[in-house]
Amino acid sequence: MPKFIITGGKKLSGEIVVGGAKNNAQIMIPVSLLSTETITLKNVPIIDGVEKSLELLRDLGAEVIEGDHQLEINTAKLSKNELDKKIADKFRTSVMFVGPILARLGEVKFPHPGGCVIGAAGRPIDLFLEGFKALGAKIEIKDKYYHITAQKLHGCDFFFNLMTVTGTQSMLMTACLAAGRTTMRNCAMEPEVTALADYLNAQGAKISGAGTPTIIIEGVEKLGAGICEIIPDRIETGSFALMAAATKSEIKITNCNPEHILSLLTIFDKIGVNYEKGNDYLIMKKSDNIKACDLKTHEYPGFSTDLQSPYVVLMTQAQGTSLIQETIYDRRLIWADMLSQMGANITMCDPHRIVVNGPTALYSKKLISPDIRAGIALVIAAMVAEGATEIDNIYQIDRGYEQLDIRLKKLGAAIERVD
Repeated sequence: MPKFIITGGKKLSGEIVVGGAKNNAQIMIPVSLLSTETITLKNVPIIDGVEKSLELLRDLGAEVIEGDHQLEINTAKLSKNELDKKIADKFRTSVMFVGPILARLGEVKFPHPGGCVIGAAGRPIDLFLEGFKALGAKIEIKDKYYHITAQKLHGCDFFFNLMTVTGTQSMLMTACLAAGRTTMRNCAMEPEVTALADYLNAQGAKISGAGTPTIIIEGVEKLGAGICEIIPDRIETGSFALMAAATKSEIKITNCNPEHILSLLTIFDKIGVNYEKGNDYLIMKKSDNIKACDLKTHEYPGFSTDLQSPYVVLMTQAQGTSLIQETIYDRRLIWADMLSQMGANITMCDPHRIVVNGPTALYSKKLISPDIRAGIALVIAAMVAEGATEIDNIYQIDRGYEQLDIRLKKLGAAIERVD
């Protein structure tokens, strides 16, 4: 398996372009199942999650034409209602295909979705199932295999006990073709939810309130399809900004939307990270004497859990003590022990809280990436550290960051991909 070898201590400079959002692209692919017309997706990142989504889509009978960061998808010949277990087992967002197939065909069969250590198979899909049931579907479960049927979906009033981005998106897609009005409460407010609703409305859906806690959908008989520009990846944007701050480098981040990471930029203002913000760019400036600052992850527009890991690396280089609290995922802080092995002064209070004392020098190590976001954090730590660090299992990093090594090399990073 390939790995990264990164020699730390290099200052970065130049421009890096943010790719299309992973969490938008992987939702828009199953959206194609809602219409018999052809959807064109632009600014699509070339990452593993997209490739697996296309593999699953083709297995269902879809026709896919791939171009340069562009996809043309037609599902008029949708030929089956069952997700292939070998494919669906590989990635968490396979569950996003369920709602559209149910809405289109009235029946769907699928295994429990797979994923990495964060999105592993033990992670429940209860909110998805409760949503389908509220829309009038019947659910049978046997040995973690699901069979859902609905003669006719109907609108409902549904409250999410927990804010869930994919749960909100799944029910949003399914309810578009349900009879009557659906009111969804305590919805996720992420930009990817708004982007989904905007596209569906352009194709004939009647959705209001996306981007707020309450979304109302008036069901329609059918949907069209058209062109969709995948929004910039806000997690890439934040990761690159944190990378520049941690390495005390000056870079320009383009093709991004700084409004999507205001929670991070607000913290930058507090701790002394210098930057310039434009409509579609960030210029990160060298920042010395960065101050420590506590952090608590929260659903959007709060601080994203996906940026927590890179932020921890920055705190190892900050002046003072910071308390990091993870409120979204139970296992997202388990990687912090790797930073301790590199020389960081980190105390694990419990599975949800760590204390970081800085600044500390980091030193090279042989490491294994446990998931996407911890993976990019280890890359940043390796760029800060003295010596050459080896990071194995970079498949997890490739799942979320297209050609990361090539892009970072252009900034002056000493990073090599080795088999």
